[in-house]
Amino acid sequence: MDLNPRVLIVDDEPWIARGLQTFLEDEGMRVKISASAEEAMIRARDGESFDVCIMDMRLPGMNGDQAIRVLHELQPALQFLIHTGSTDFMISDDLRAIGVGDGQLFCKPLLDMSRLSSTVASLSRLRQGESEDRGRD
Repeated sequence: MDLNPRVLIVDDEPWIARGLQTFLEDEGMRVKISASAEEAMIRARDGESFDVCIMDMRLPGMNGDQAIRVLHELQPALQFLIHTGSTDFMISDDLRAIGVGDGQLFCKPLLDMSRLSSTVASLSRLRQGESEDRGRD
């Protein structure tokens, strides 16, 4: 098992994405950035594998809610964390059905990224455990 979480950040605001990337890489994580949901789909379809996806909700083109559903279909073990500037965002029932809970919702701007980092690490362990279980079947 690879202990360094593989993280995909999907955010169209470069300064936010790069800030998250730098922080998470300093925590030992391997991080890639996609500026759109469509770019993230290409990565997933091309076989890039991630443990956790940090998804912005307001994106050009396909929005984050739709992107999470499609990425979940492409990579069912992928875990999601929502990172949004919308203070009134509510997690929809269909996202809850695929495992996105209130503890995975983070509002911008994050003043303390330690909770985000620990949530990513926890979701990564969950995802990596699911992948190992599938390999045993």
